[in-house]
Amino acid sequence: MNLRTFKKGVRPSEFKEFTDGKSIEILPLPNEVFIPVQQHIGAPCKPVVEKGMDVKTGQIIATAGGFVSSLIHATISGKVKAIESFPHPLGGQGLMIQIVSDGKDEWIDTGEDNPKVRDWEKLSKDEIITAIQNAGIVGMGGAAFPLHVKLSPPKGKTIDTFILNGCECEPFLTADHRMMLEQTDDVVLGVRLIMKALGAEKAIIGIEANKPDAIEKITKAIVPFPNITVQPLKVKYPQGAEKMLIKAALDRNVPAGGLPMDVNVVVNNVGTAIAVTDAVMRKRPVIERVVTVTGKGIREPKNVLARIGTPFQNLIDFCGGLTEDAAKVLMGGPMMGVTQHTLAVPVIKATSGIVCLTFESVVEKTEYPCIQCGACIRVCPMDLMPTRLARFAQNCKWDEAEKFGIVNCIECGSCAFVCPSNIPLVQRIRIGKLKVNEIRRKQKTAEKVESI
Repeated sequence: MNLRTFKKGVRPSEFKEFTDGKSIEILPLPNEVFIPVQQHIGAPCKPVVEKGMDVKTGQIIATAGGFVSSLIHATISGKVKAIESFPHPLGGQGLMIQIVSDGKDEWIDTGEDNPKVRDWEKLSKDEIITAIQNAGIVGMGGAAFPLHVKLSPPKGKTIDTFILNGCECEPFLTADHRMMLEQTDDVVLGVRLIMKALGAEKAIIGIEANKPDAIEKITKAIVPFPNITVQPLKVKYPQGAEKMLIKAALDRNVPAGGLPMDVNVVVNNVGTAIAVTDAVMRKRPVIERVVTVTGKGIREPKNVLARIGTPFQNLIDFCGGLTEDAAKVLMGGPMMGVTQHTLAVPVIKATSGIVCLTFESVVEKTEYPCIQCGACIRVCPMDLMPTRLARFAQNCKWDEAEKFGIVNCIECGSCAFVCPSNIPLVQRIRIGKLKVNEIRRKQKTAEKVESI
């Protein structure tokens, strides 16, 4: 195979063997769900239900707070028990709508006699994008950017290529792999729908070489569509990052501070493509997603189809529970995942995996002074100087941090992965990014006030 890739990056152990051969299992309906109004990039949603109200599956329970926002739907039928703050998987507390199930999973009336029958090729671009917006679809690979915004480039921006991200380069995670194998037709149809919405001439489906069965099955499925190709990619992290994937598949360089559309490309992942098929063909909003529950700290690793809002504890119980030596639970993979302090947090649209690690994997390491070895620079896919950026952040030198490109860091963790001194580089850079962006926002606000 002609394996393409990007420069730099790392090659961590894959740990895919826990679940890559396990079919997706449906999680039993939860007794209650906790649905955050903020589970996407952009403005949080505004609840449109009240405590004590009866709701049905698929009903809109929170409306978008702006253009860069996404509708939230009830994921079970039942009664709204509370609208208040609960633990959020991205950290801290978040406003959520708690629904107690009535056990019926009764769907809201769509107003159509047969919403599953649609001749999508007769739909216009705007009709497809409207269906996507009404379904509350966001990027399901982790970034959770509202899809209708991504498919609506500003005037002057044309998209010639759509890239489907089938890399799934994070260790342990196999949800996208299983979806490509088990929902192949929906994946391909989702690609075609997104291409039409964008007006894109061609599509590339990038899949890492450690998924030969997915490469083979998708390749067979796209035979009737000559404008869609499969590009096998070298196994490397972070191959699935948008800028890295665009470089590997098309040899185009997204400019610093720029977006994929600046090089006429849009990227989405496998779960997002399936959600588009569900929205357009079945008028089905995002109420569930596939989650890989895995790691040495779980008794029966599985790929699980779970309703949004389901507590992590339900998924872990479904997989046999934690092992006695379980020490840490992450939402997402070990490279970019978020450590959880409670299992009461809910599955959100961006929950691709729940990784359970043992004490053997989370031994606390002693931090030593930087030895100026340059390992972090050699692996940084964004060509940054992580050790210098971390030092600027640690010493609150925000102007210098911005000058050296701290906001361009994609927080992939490659630098911390290779650091022989065990310096928490990505954590310090993340704090620095937050501070620099905060300063930028304040400056923009001040400039607006002065201009009035």
